[in-house]
Order: sequence, then C-alpha cells, then structure tokens
Amino acid sequence: HFLHCYFSLLPFCVCLLLPNLAAPASNPTAATAPPLHLPPTAAAMKPSSPTAAVGTALHLVKTPNFVKFAAVALLSLSVALLFYHHPSFPSAAFSAFTFASNSSPTAVPANSTSTALNSTSIAANTTSTILKVKKLPPPPPSVAQRTGIVDENGAMTEDFDVGEFDPSLMEELRDLKGGAEETEKRNEPEIVKYGKFKPCDESKIDYIPCLDSFERHCPDSTLVCIIPMPNGYQKSLPWPRSRDELWLHNVPDTRLVQDQGSQYSMSVKDDKISFQDGGSDQYLNLVSQMVPEIDFGHQTRIALDIGSGIGSFAASLFKYNVVTLSIGTKDVHKNQIQFALERGLPAMVAGFGARRLPYASQAFDLIRCSGSGIDLTVDNGVLLLEVNRLLRAGRYFVWGGPQVDSNHERSLEDQWKEMEDLAARICWQLVKKEGNVGIWCKPLNNSCYLGREIGAQPPLCSSSEDPDNVWYVNMTACITPLPKDGNGGNVSVWPARLHSPPDRLQSIKMDAMISRKELMKAESRYWNEIIGSYVRAFHWKEQNFRNVLDMRAGFGGFAAALNDLELTSWVMNVVPVNGFNTLPVIYDRGLLGVMHDWCEPFDTYPRSYDLIHAAGLFSDERKRCNFSTILLEMDRMLRPGGTVYIRDTLAVIGEIHDVASAMGWVVMVHDTSEGPHASWKFLACEKRMP
Repeated sequence: HFLHCYFSLLPFCVCLLLPNLAAPASNPTAATAPPLHLPPTAAAMKPSSPTAAVGTALHLVKTPNFVKFAAVALLSLSVALLFYHHPSFPSAAFSAFTFASNSSPTAVPANSTSTALNSTSIAANTTSTILKVKKLPPPPPSVAQRTGIVDENGAMTEDFDVGEFDPSLMEELRDLKGGAEETEKRNEPEIVKYGKFKPCDESKIDYIPCLDSFERHCPDSTLVCIIPMPNGYQKSLPWPRSRDELWLHNVPDTRLVQDQGSQYSMSVKDDKISFQDGGSDQYLNLVSQMVPEIDFGHQTRIALDIGSGIGSFAASLFKYNVVTLSIGTKDVHKNQIQFALERGLPAMVAGFGARRLPYASQAFDLIRCSGSGIDLTVDNGVLLLEVNRLLRAGRYFVWGGPQVDSNHERSLEDQWKEMEDLAARICWQLVKKEGNVGIWCKPLNNSCYLGREIGAQPPLCSSSEDPDNVWYVNMTACITPLPKDGNGGNVSVWPARLHSPPDRLQSIKMDAMISRKELMKAESRYWNEIIGSYVRAFHWKEQNFRNVLDMRAGFGGFAAALNDLELTSWVMNVVPVNGFNTLPVIYDRGLLGVMHDWCEPFDTYPRSYDLIHAAGLFSDERKRCNFSTILLEMDRMLRPGGTVYIRDTLAVIGEIHDVASAMGWVVMVHDTSEGPHASWKFLACEKRMP
C-alpha cells in the first residue's frame, strides 16, 4: 500500500517541480531583478520582520539549484524503494517510469530568456535520462554446435565433435521396430578379479548337477568349486588298451563290478578292472547275417545304444568303423556310463522319460535297445515314437531280450505282441526275428502314413512341430512325418558322406542361402590347416587324446579334421542353443552331436574328456553366461592331465586367462596364424596332475 500511494503521488510532485525548474520566478520581471545584496552583518542576523523572513525563505526555495537537488533526491529515493521491494522489476513500475519521463505537464513560457531555456532544457534532459528505463532486447538465438566430420564449407576436417548420444532415441527406434530385442548394455562389464577356487566337498567326486534318475533338473545355484579327483586316480590308459582295462581307482564306485561283474563280463585284477568280450562279436555277426543291408561301417556309420550297460556293444562296433553313442540313466548303484567313458567309448547320461533326447531327427543309422528293462510301449508308445524320430528313414531298429523269444512265458509274450502291434501302426516293417533279436526297418517316405485309415493311432504330428527342436521339449505321442524331398534318408555311404554336403544343409535355418555348401567346405579346409599345425607343433598324436569335446562345433569341421588326420579320437560335437541348429548336418556327415546350453552343466560324469576345444564360444555366450560358470564346468568334465584349447577374441581372452589360472590350470597364450596383431588369440591350457 505504501508503494502504491508513493508512486501515485510521484507524478504530481514532478509536475510541481518542473515549472519551478523551468521558470524560477513567477513574476516576469523576476528574471531581471537585481540580486539581493545583504550587508555582511545582516546574514547572521534575524530578519527585521516575519514578512521579510518568509520572503527570503521562498526566494531560496525557488532557486534552480534547490529545485534540481530536490528532484534528484526524490528520484533517488524512488529508485531505492523500487530495488528493495521489487528486485525483478515489475512491468507496471517500468510503465509508470516511462509514462512519467515522457510526459510534459507544463509548457515553457514563451518570454523566457535563453539562459533560462538552456537550463530548463538541460534539466529536462537530465530528468528524462534518469527516469526513462527501456526494456532490453531479447538475446539472439543460440547457434547449434556443429557435429560430424564435415565443416560449414562442406569439407572434411580433423577438428570435429561427434555430439552426445541420447538413449531415449534408441528406445523410440526400438518402439518403431516392435521392441522385441533386449536393450544391450553399452558399458563394458567391470573387471572381476578371481581368487583361487577351492576344492568341493568329497561328496561331489561324481557330481552331475542337472540329472536325477530320469529327468534333467538344474539346481538354482551353480558350482563355484573344483571337483576333487578320487584318491589313487591315475592318468587314463591310452586307446585301444583302455577298451579292455582301466584303473580301479579312476571309478570311485565299483559296486557294479562286485554285484554284476559276471553279467557285464568284467572283473578286478590287481589295481585294474578288465573287460572280456562277453559275446558282443557273436551278436554283431548274427545281426549282420540277419540283415546284410545294415552294412556296418558303410551304410551304418552312427548308432545309438539305449540302456547300453558299460558300452560293450559300442566297443565291438569300433572294429567296424562304427561310432556308437551309449546312453543310460544316472543310477546310484549302476554308474554304467562312467565305465563306458573311462574305457574311451562315446557315452552320455540321458534320462529317457518325458522330454525329447537332445539329438537331431533322423540322426542314427541304427538304434538298439536290448536288455535295458525299458518298456517302449507305455503311455501310448511315446518312447518308441521318440526312437522313431531319431531313426533315419530306411534304417533299422534292433530289439533284443527274452521278450522277443517268448514261447514259454505269457507275460513276455504279451510284451512282444504289444511291441509288434505298435511297430506295425507306425509303419515299421519287421524284417527278421531270430532267437532273442528282432529287427525292424523304418519307411523311406510318408506313403504308408498317409495310407492309414482315418483316426488311426498314433496320429501324425502337426506340420508346425519342428522335429529338431529338442532343448527342454516334451515328447509327444505322434508320428514324426518325413520330409517330402527325402532329406535325411538320402545320405552317402561312409566315408564319402564326411565331406559331401548333405541335402539337409539347405533346410536348416541360418543366414546364408546359396553359399552353404561352400561354407561347409571352407570350414573343413580351415580346421584341417589348424589341426595340422597343432599336430605338428604340439605333438597331438603322441598325447593320445581319446575322448574329445568340441563346445561350438558349427558344421563339425573340427571333428572331420581329426578323422582326416587319423587321430584315434571320437568327438562329441556340441551345438549351442543360441546359435544355428547345425545338428542334422553333423549327423548326416557321420559324426556325433548334441544340443546344449552352456549356461547350464553338461550331462556327463566328472573327468570324461581328454581334450576340450572351444572356438568363439565365449564371445557368443558373454551376454548370457558367466565365464567362471562355463570354465568351472569345463574343469569338471576335464580329466586330470587333460588339455583345453580356446580360440577367441582379445575382448574376452584376458578374463578367460584369469579364471583358468584361478582354477589351477597352466595357461599359455599363443598368436594365431594371422600373426601377433590379429584380433584373435588362442589359449593352450593344461590341467596337470597334482
């Protein structure tokens, strides 16, 4: 209220002062009147009368100097109050100032002298300068900073700015594309320092993390310790000696030898377990005589033995150049698969239950199930239908056991009839039955399936169901139809099929469309050169690698090179789940393979492999898995005295080196053939015997 009253009276005060400033005397003659001269003594004396004193005071107030002083004091007080109460300069106050400064309430008298006019003009200009406040013009628009390597003239320059990245723009772009991809972290992960890993408890000597008796169930927590080796463990015997005997203490649980040694034709002698033939050679001769078209070593290259025991069937087939994968469940008292692996035979722990086995469709040229106690006809025959998915078109299934020759026991005869009936309904042809052996042949095409009656059971699987989708996929009680083009059943004979690009190469899902055959051949040439240099530089043939694991197999070029260079090794080719599914091609080439996720443990016993190979694996898995998880699993699978070769990029090789050293491996870094400045290195690691 004070300010409002003050600024309202201010213009009137200015109007009263300006006329006095312009004309000091109201009388026209006052300008020419002689100045008043008082005697020296009169200045200090009181006026002689009150009238004279008042006149003198009025005369002093009307002088120009007094008027100027009063105007300046009044305006200074106004400005001070304005700053104190309104630091932001209200627009109303500015308007009041401008209005007051531009107004001229009193005209200058026409008869004023030039001196008076000049003084009036100066005073008016001074007053106008003080009172008039103008708004500042708006600031000029800011010029955007140039970014990029091109200057304002369009020429490339070395002095440039890349600008700042706005993460929200990437979010908008992802929204436009549908936002299906996960947002990748731009920042590199923090460098982790690894201390020395401690040994696990003694109870973990034979630990398989993800398997119970029949199904795969991984624990919530991963292994963070080193699996200890058994007391008295020795380096495995070289092949083919290991086929016939192994060190007693390399298998911690030997109750199988004590309880069923005679059944499996094995015995303990001194510090070794020895294996006899047990009639496997006679069995193979019988099968070959029953169906000569089986043709071991040519038409039949890859076989599967379900519930195989200790691998005697696979050991005999190696003489015919046939690679047989033995699978069995994990059992507390029957660690048969561990015996097979220690003998140097291809084997895996596999639960034959509700889920598909992790192998390709039409993978095996021959499948055998003999004396395993597995009932293949239960649950609408879902287990036999899984065997049908795995069996190559036109190839053979061998079933053995007392139920085949069931002339005396009614229960066994019923099992045979159920099997015979189900096999007929899925269009298998019974080729031969003799003694305890029955052999069926799978059809080459879908003509039998399509010719069945409407509503026949089991039905055909849906055309949308991928028979090669096997990771954590449940079995279905349906018949897997065969490809219309005959792919899978038209492979070449061994060994020509190893380097002949199969027809199924064109049907797998991958980026390349027309250059797939060239890619497969180029991969084989590449690994032949690499493995050839390993054989020469690291003396691989003298190291007697037998059980080999390739953790990222591609088309199987690494395994093909080992075969070409005549190393006495078998290779388990692993196709990671996050890559292209090349598993059908691997089997069509006559090689073994399995699908797996390396963020989880592998289905095998500890100390299974002599050599583990990983090329480009860690670069692919770095966004999904912890490196220590993968490497600790590699250590679990690797035998003491075993070797690991890792080829990968410089971005990951340092962390791999640190983890491997923390596990106690002896690690050596080598340049690749591209030279010391290449973006890839390879590590040669040894898990030395203590």
